[in-house]
Amino acid sequence: METIVSIKPFLAVLTSLVAVVLICLSSKKPNLREFWSFAAGGIMFLVVISLTPAILGGKIVAYRLFTLLPGIDFKFRVDALGLLFATTASFLWIITTAYSIGYMRSLKEHSQTRYYSCFAIALSSAIGVAFAGNLFTMYFFYELLSIITYPLVAHHEDADAWRGGKKYVVYLVGLSKTALLAAVVITYMTTGTLDFAPGGIFRPGMPSLLVTLSFILFIIGFAKAGIMPLHSWLPSAMVAPTPVSALLHAVAVVKVGVFSVVRVMLSVYGTETLAAYGLGLPTAFFVSFTIIAASVIALTKDDLKARLAYSTISQLSYIILGVALLTPDGIRGGILHISNHAFSKITLFFCAGSIYVATHRKKISQMDGIGRKMPLTMAAFTVGAFSMIGVPAAAGFVSKWYLAVGSIEAGSVGVLLVLLASGVLNAAYFLPIVYRAFFKEPPPGDTEFEHIKESPYFVVMPLAITAAITVVMGIYPDYFLALIERMLP
Repeated sequence: METIVSIKPFLAVLTSLVAVVLICLSSKKPNLREFWSFAAGGIMFLVVISLTPAILGGKIVAYRLFTLLPGIDFKFRVDALGLLFATTASFLWIITTAYSIGYMRSLKEHSQTRYYSCFAIALSSAIGVAFAGNLFTMYFFYELLSIITYPLVAHHEDADAWRGGKKYVVYLVGLSKTALLAAVVITYMTTGTLDFAPGGIFRPGMPSLLVTLSFILFIIGFAKAGIMPLHSWLPSAMVAPTPVSALLHAVAVVKVGVFSVVRVMLSVYGTETLAAYGLGLPTAFFVSFTIIAASVIALTKDDLKARLAYSTISQLSYIILGVALLTPDGIRGGILHISNHAFSKITLFFCAGSIYVATHRKKISQMDGIGRKMPLTMAAFTVGAFSMIGVPAAAGFVSKWYLAVGSIEAGSVGVLLVLLASGVLNAAYFLPIVYRAFFKEPPPGDTEFEHIKESPYFVVMPLAITAAITVVMGIYPDYFLALIERMLP
């Protein structure tokens, strides 16, 4: 596979870091401050998308920034997997910036300059993970993301925010400093390299204990993936403003977690090694517990963001499950769900934020009839919900179809039953919300109901765009599938 040396991956990461300086300098000029966020998002997306012709042409784009120690470089490497994630994250940053303006201004949130600055660094970190050329570079950006998103989680600076932020840091930084770092060290000692490679750097015949132990430590260390029982930081982080929740669940944090797990499975171990050591199906069954258990818990939540949080925990494990099946269609479905889930779930969180901006209501039980007053918001919510359930013509259907076919290819009836059961559970916790919004009457004496109206333009337009893209991706998933074909073993 031909490698092209280009500074573009580094420029994509650098773009929003430069924007941070401009955002801080413009703190007293909100319009200019937010312009820099838009400009950086647009430039980053253009740089990322400019790499597409080379990657679809079967090439790899690489750039080494410096050498830390012999055999340990700070380097970037863009392949189809990294480009898929970076394209999704950089595009959604533009949309989330527009949404943030409407949300933060409508609620007159404090510390908006800090918010936009941390947001920009978080996206640089996510792109850094996507374009990392080895485990060292990935680890650096993974840690930076954990640290820089803490002020976002604790943004409200009240008791709940400090408590949620503390749990966030303890879980994510604590496990990356222990389990993840140990896995990186074992990998280097066993293989002599940290560089990612097609087919992996572990090989059949290497010590079974070290291969298995390092794999388990990677799964534990990448706690951002939200696999149970290492998931409780995620619902606690819902104390953050809704745009931050959207960032956590759809664009950056949890997606970086599952992306990192997928990267390690495919580029550190490889499907051949995972199969040789029998690590595939056990991983699939392990994450299947998260898929079912998180869905059951979601059924019990009346707080809308809490229900969406547990939905995210469940849906993330679809991605790991698909790759763990070690079949072409399973891998297709798992990786495709990275983008499909991102657009669908960010739509749902945008809708939750729109409802709060317009009504200050958080409880599902308070949303009877709200679809009549906020038809655009709830129509978009319905699209996102249908995608999560796997209704045809929505993005989630395509990835879930491949996952189901992949489970059949793997000969695992158990995994297929998990996928079918989770689809039923998805419907059970999403459809009642849609029913309440459109078909139930508001409770008698609800004097506030008549005054409810759609949120401001900057809040509604982003969720309408992501809902529309969710449908487009369900009908025409060819771009992402073309990228996935380039990474299949």
